[in-house]
Amino acid sequence: MTSKKSYYLDDTLLILTMAVLAGCGLVYEYLLSHYAGRVLGVMESTIYTMIGLMIVSMGLGAFAARKVKCAFNGFVWLELIIALLGSIAILLIGGLIAITQIFPHIIADMFAMPPDMLPQGGIFKQLNWLAMKTPYLFGVLLGFFIGMEIPLIARIREDIHQKHLVNNLGTIYGADYVGAGIGAAVWVLFLLSIDISKAAALTASLNLIAGAFFIGRYWQRLTWKKTFVSLHIALALIIVIMFNYGNQWLNQMNSLLYLDKVVHTQKTRYQQLTFTQRYMGLENSSIINFYLNGRLQFSSIDEHIYHDYLVAPALAASARQEHILIIGGGDGLALRDILTYNPKSVTLVDLDSELIDIFQNPHQFVEHDLAENIIHLNRASLQDERVTIKRADAFIEINELIKQRKVFDSIIVDLPDPSHPDLNKLYSVNFYARLNQLLSGDGLISIQSTSPYHAKDTFISIGKTVKAAGFASVEQYHDNVPSFGEWGWTIAAKNGASPSMRLNQLSQLSKAHQWLNLETLKAAFIFPKNFYLNKEDIKENTLGSHTIYQLHQNAWKDQQGLN
Repeated sequence: MTSKKSYYLDDTLLILTMAVLAGCGLVYEYLLSHYAGRVLGVMESTIYTMIGLMIVSMGLGAFAARKVKCAFNGFVWLELIIALLGSIAILLIGGLIAITQIFPHIIADMFAMPPDMLPQGGIFKQLNWLAMKTPYLFGVLLGFFIGMEIPLIARIREDIHQKHLVNNLGTIYGADYVGAGIGAAVWVLFLLSIDISKAAALTASLNLIAGAFFIGRYWQRLTWKKTFVSLHIALALIIVIMFNYGNQWLNQMNSLLYLDKVVHTQKTRYQQLTFTQRYMGLENSSIINFYLNGRLQFSSIDEHIYHDYLVAPALAASARQEHILIIGGGDGLALRDILTYNPKSVTLVDLDSELIDIFQNPHQFVEHDLAENIIHLNRASLQDERVTIKRADAFIEINELIKQRKVFDSIIVDLPDPSHPDLNKLYSVNFYARLNQLLSGDGLISIQSTSPYHAKDTFISIGKTVKAAGFASVEQYHDNVPSFGEWGWTIAAKNGASPSMRLNQLSQLSKAHQWLNLETLKAAFIFPKNFYLNKEDIKENTLGSHTIYQLHQNAWKDQQGLN
């Protein structure tokens, strides 16, 4: 009876161990995919490539497990390797990429080369290319070793029972699938909201615990007892260090990817926020740049140009400016400009609550100098009593506004470029059609529409998508924003005269702007010859088609020389 109880206990522990390790394996896939997507920028294809590579590698690992002579010793070695790779992989990836980014600057400084002659071709380009592929390398390595776990545990179960188990693989795979599901839930509910290095360390600690459990439970069957114990102690120390300092080191490495000094970085549930500062001397204000997932969102030196073009045309040409809706714009900069028109109310909808917190109450979340710069930039617009902030997904929240029969005189859409599949829906016919329902009959909507030069097809598709959403008149305009290059916006009227006709009826803009005047604005509606020549070949973006996302990704790849 004691023997049967022992078998039952061992079996239960093995199945639970397999479930836990399956969850760890899935989390490693998500961690590497998530980080690689941030680094490489092509989020969707990177995630799918990483998961595909890891699955193939797991299959190869399952085949290789047949070469392991002792399943008990092999399993402990396996968990040590996985725990080590899992805990340090992201730090090593960040370090290698940072080195290849800073290496050309070191060479340039060594030989006193001018900034416009920075060595970036030849071997430097090849080294950077290799560094950018290291996420996939670690994905393959981790996938290979993770793939060995199921065959080894299956062999251990049969060894313990001293017979062939008819349902052995079915039981193991059942535990694997359930564990993977639990791992996915843990990732979404908990790990996604903490620092990525901490998430890696916590996951690696479970692999280490699994190995420690085997050492204690099957001590007599092991031949490397002292070695295993020593390595577990050493690796436990490494994991503790990575948990406490990994994110600090990773941020320092990531800082090398930016031209200016990184003064604040923070991972929210949805994105990585980074602020950089360039000191311009005692007589000049420092330049503050703000990045989401490594992509510049604004620079304090010229953000007024972008926001002038985003806000002024719609509000100046609308019949009234009493009730305004902003989609996105959690930094409060578009809101700052809107408030100069003295509206009765402004509703702002932005998904990232932590981003809003920083720009609304910066002194509570960032250091003093940066907080002062933020307040100077947005003039504490997010604290204005006329502003209602809805921390929600705009795609869903606008349904609530429609149910409440809200009507807005102007709508400003200030969203990031469609560089992620999740943003594609916010550039769809469905989304714009529902915004149309919220717009007053004589109101205007203006939309951030990416670069008409670097992403021309994306820009044109946005205009066609807005037209397909039922707006009576849709026009586009552009100008140069030094930090971004040539940039574009879309403006549409629900009914009546076109936006440009309304602007042409004005003698001057109703509010003075730092950059924009009426003549400059009118000129912005003029595009080069044949700009819209291939317009008929470009499709509008329907919900689920991913047209705009794919067009934007292809344009980005072309700019990076990846196509």
